[in-house]
Amino acid sequence: MSFDPERVTTVTFDSYSTLVDVDAAETALAERVNDPESISRLWRSRSLEYTFVENHIDAYQPFYEMNRDALQYALDAHDESLSTGERDEILAVYHELEVFDDVRDGLDALCDAGYDCYVVSNGNPEMLESMVAYADIGELIEATISADEIRTFKPDAELYRHAAARTGTPIDEIAHVTAGWFDVVGAQNAGMQGVWVDRKGTPWEPFDGEPALTVESIHELVDTVDHG
Repeated sequence: MSFDPERVTTVTFDSYSTLVDVDAAETALAERVNDPESISRLWRSRSLEYTFVENHIDAYQPFYEMNRDALQYALDAHDESLSTGERDEILAVYHELEVFDDVRDGLDALCDAGYDCYVVSNGNPEMLESMVAYADIGELIEATISADEIRTFKPDAELYRHAAARTGTPIDEIAHVTAGWFDVVGAQNAGMQGVWVDRKGTPWEPFDGEPALTVESIHELVDTVDHG
């Protein structure tokens, strides 16, 4: 699939690792455990794996609880024992994550160019509300759309179709912007144009084709849609 900027009327964004930097969780861990990098990496991967499995076994719980269970597993796997209070303090970092440098200006430019911008995320509504407030992007986001609304996580096509319905946009007129390869694949499978934000210069997964567009920043996306 090649990217067609003339077809785009609405832009949706993933939240974690796309708009806000989850690496702050590692900093919170560093104050309490011996190997924060490894624990943080396992925590994040297990959290995503739990959502993938949940989509197939009807064991839904909101993402915050799923993320809590994943953190507990990562701690147990590294023989780290923290109190419930300490664990909850680490989890609370997800309510106060910093945006990447390109986010506010990029969203502002997209809005100025006439595009409605939304967040489509696995995060439950409370997490997304605090994320938008702390990041100070409320005026740039039309709404947040949570997997909790339909109790189905990415990359299930149902969530992207639900997002299209919520935005009132034909699904093929939506560009979905995300740092997650599985999110790109899911969005494109549902009929959106997938935009992969690759800020770290990582290789694309050799799986089910390529993104419609790969960018290093939201500014690059703005240039593409505004001059496409």
